[in-house]
Amino acid sequence: MYMIRRILIGCVCLLCSVAWETVQAKKTVLSAEIYGYRAEMVYFDCFQTPLLRQEFHTNPGEEHIYSFDTERMVTFAINGKTTVLLMPGDSLHVNLRYEGKQVQAVEFSGTAEAVAQNRLLRDIAQLKRTMRYKSQLLACIAVDVKPKERFEASRVLLEQSRKLLEKAGKEIRPEVSSYILADIEGSVYNSFMEYPVMYAETRRLPIEKQEIGDYWSVMDGYSLRTDKNALQSLDYIGMLMRYMFFVNEKKAHESGTTYTRPTSFEEGYRAYAAFYTGDVRDVVLYTIICNFIRNGKNLDRIDDVVKEYKKKYNRNKEYIHIIETLLQ
Repeated sequence: MYMIRRILIGCVCLLCSVAWETVQAKKTVLSAEIYGYRAEMVYFDCFQTPLLRQEFHTNPGEEHIYSFDTERMVTFAINGKTTVLLMPGDSLHVNLRYEGKQVQAVEFSGTAEAVAQNRLLRDIAQLKRTMRYKSQLLACIAVDVKPKERFEASRVLLEQSRKLLEKAGKEIRPEVSSYILADIEGSVYNSFMEYPVMYAETRRLPIEKQEIGDYWSVMDGYSLRTDKNALQSLDYIGMLMRYMFFVNEKKAHESGTTYTRPTSFEEGYRAYAAFYTGDVRDVVLYTIICNFIRNGKNLDRIDDVVKEYKKKYNRNKEYIHIIETLLQ
């Protein structure tokens, strides 16, 4: 009898251990050691949701650890400069070394897949620096990057990023590959649609004289990504928002008419709701609603929009939770 009890207790303990390991496995962990950083606080800010963030007092050599739950891919900015990507259950440790305000070295350790995907992100970031490829189009305007040059650099960036992904091969999970390509495409195709217009307006050079070919064909042959991993990229969402304008502007150009962009939040909401469908519509509407709330003005205008969004268009229930939290 005593032996049976010991066996039963052992089995229960084993089951509890397995259950605890399962619970532990659901946690996603981001940690960092930071050297040479002169600001008082270290920040981990999630791009996909304001509900995932952490801050620490700067202490060189101390390990700053953030353990959290997530059911989807997330990306974080560490101190606003270094981007890292984590899938549910990943554990990633980042060793950052600063020189002045600039990050001089980034090293990763942790679970194998987390390390591989973040090394790839680091390589793509290094590629951009080597190419002096600016993320902000206004920065291109400021130093007078010609549209033809921006187009050529964008095509090279996309081609070289694809090669880096191919080189990484099976080390990178398919959902991560989808996100990374979407993120690059967001920047590239937004440049194609937006930069010639910006340049024409600020540098007074008509699009027809910018040596970029037929502006209205820049998106020909491109199929929008609709998978949920691609739709985690803020750059891609931004490109989707610009794409609606481009399509309508192109139709107006072909018919000899003029397209007027929405001038209010409500008009923009209705336009996107009519233009897109499914998960794409959901993430675009969620994004413009969050942006309006964060602006903090005239929030009495948001109630009816949020009610309609919940009833007619929302698919991802996490979006509702985030919107409701922002409104509190």
